Amino acid sequence: MGSRPVDFEYRDRLIEIGLTIAALRKLNGLSQEALADKSGVSRQTIALIESPNSVQAFSVETLLKIADALNVRAGDILNNTFPSGK
Repeated sequence: MGSRPVDFEYRDRLIEIGLTIAALRKLNGLSQEALADKSGVSRQTIALIESPNSVQAFSVETLLKIADALNVRAGDILNNTFPSGK
């Protein structure tokens, strides 16, 4: 995942998405390492996405891989919604 600057207007949104991913990961009882293994995304990338102190843009492909690993739709992550039963 290449480091690229994030426009200020998207900073809060990316933080929110990262926190949603972290919450869903924890609800699924997964460590960052386990989510990385399940999604095929590196643990370092998962950590960067989840960290509110280090805002990183990431690809739609990465979002889809993480969503699939968490058994949710990418839209659930983007809309900060938790599917029923979670």
